[in-house]
Amino acid sequence: MDTPVINCEINDHIALVTMNNPPVNAQSPAFHDGIKEVFDRLSDLPEVRVAVLTGEGKVFSAGADIKSRAGRVREPGEQWAHSRRGRETFHSIVECKKPVIGALNGPALGAGLAVAASCDILVASERASLGLPEINVGLLGGGRHAMRLFGHSLTRRMMLTGYRVPASELYRLGVVEVCVPQDQLMDAAMGFAREIASKSPIATVLAKHALNTIEDMSLRDGYRFEQNMTAELGKYEDSKEAMLAFAEKRPPVFTGR
Repeated sequence: MDTPVINCEINDHIALVTMNNPPVNAQSPAFHDGIKEVFDRLSDLPEVRVAVLTGEGKVFSAGADIKSRAGRVREPGEQWAHSRRGRETFHSIVECKKPVIGALNGPALGAGLAVAASCDILVASERASLGLPEINVGLLGGGRHAMRLFGHSLTRRMMLTGYRVPASELYRLGVVEVCVPQDQLMDAAMGFAREIASKSPIATVLAKHALNTIEDMSLRDGYRFEQNMTAELGKYEDSKEAMLAFAEKRPPVFTGR
């Protein structure tokens, strides 16, 4: 399930999605369209329970394709279409029904940070960093995505100075779950993926849906929604199997029903 710049292979209920737009995985229209196509399809594939998203080469994604934009005059309406395409790209990851693990193999900058922030779980190699360099190249953006990961002062430092947060600091701040040598990154990401894939696929879909929905809710409304999702999950065989397996002290066997 490949597109011109996005590769996807599926094994053991895990989809490995690789951004492959050398040299820095800059975000072109083909990049945006490929991400949307792949993650929309993953939502509907029953054999996929979790996805791992990473970048080919030394960079996760350097963000906007500045070289193609420098000195170029846009046609009327083109800017709005470009902005809409970018927004929908990031939301296709957020709204993918399956959990997405971001494996940061290198810098994730600007729109690349937005891709990373759209993932559910992040792991990083020691070469990774997150940054908002737009202030240095005549652009703005990415601050709202950064706010999902960082606090008030650091988000503003990043956006106003172009500061890149290194992997060691990302781990200290709890932005990423692990910070490992480059050659251990995919093992770490796949470890999380295999653990998620071992759970009920119905439970993980409902859990991600609940997390996305309650993010901006009040405590009362958010917990009510989670309670409703618990009641919904209880209608499925997987829920009953999980309870029986716990009571019988055995591993559960999930069927996705």
